[in-house]
Amino acid sequence: MKPGLFVTGTDTGVGKTLVTGLLAAGLKARGLDVGVMKPLETGCAADEGDMRPEDALYLRQMAGVQDELDLICPYRLRDPLAPGVAAEEEGVEVNLIVIRKAYQELAQRHEFLLVESAGGLLVPLSGELLTPHLIKVLDLPVLVVARNRLGTVNHTLLTVNEARRWGLTVAGVLLNRCEPQPDLSVQSNARVLEKFLPVPLWGEVPYLTQLPDREQAARLAQEVLLPVLEWCVRIG
Repeated sequence: MKPGLFVTGTDTGVGKTLVTGLLAAGLKARGLDVGVMKPLETGCAADEGDMRPEDALYLRQMAGVQDELDLICPYRLRDPLAPGVAAEEEGVEVNLIVIRKAYQELAQRHEFLLVESAGGLLVPLSGELLTPHLIKVLDLPVLVVARNRLGTVNHTLLTVNEARRWGLTVAGVLLNRCEPQPDLSVQSNARVLEKFLPVPLWGEVPYLTQLPDREQAARLAQEVLLPVLEWCVRIG
């Protein structure tokens, strides 16, 4: 498969879209032709008879590409639920072959692909399918994004160890500060995780009040995501 990275998280709302957008903008600024995907997005608003996937649109903007939304986000679902639940509510059958074909088309257009999951690692996609089934189909290494707050050590170690139990390659972990007022644990989370993680801890994204534009994202990526950028460029 084409060089790329699958961005998942320890939970929903941990900053996967932000991190994926930063990486897309940062890699583009380094001259790498990067494509993006969010294969399934839920909580989409109706827009002239279609569903508007805000996360996927943001990723497309950060990568500076014009790829069709049907390729970037094949499944756009209305309800803000796990993809498998939202799809069932709408009578939609999620097919991994459809996602794989979209991925392969994007892989022919770009040097490197960033794929963002919906929710955490074990979110159901359809029937008996969980997110690791999709990661295996795409054959991508995984970046785990974790919320930097009390509880993240447990959540992160569980996620990384479960991914490895599935036979997935976990490339690294990123902490993301999601709250303006950090709790006491942020002073020790990175140190404790580095002690117990079997993979690299690639740093921390600071708290941001809003999603940055492409220029801001590229600059921030160079400041806080340098190890990840260098890893992506090396395998790309």
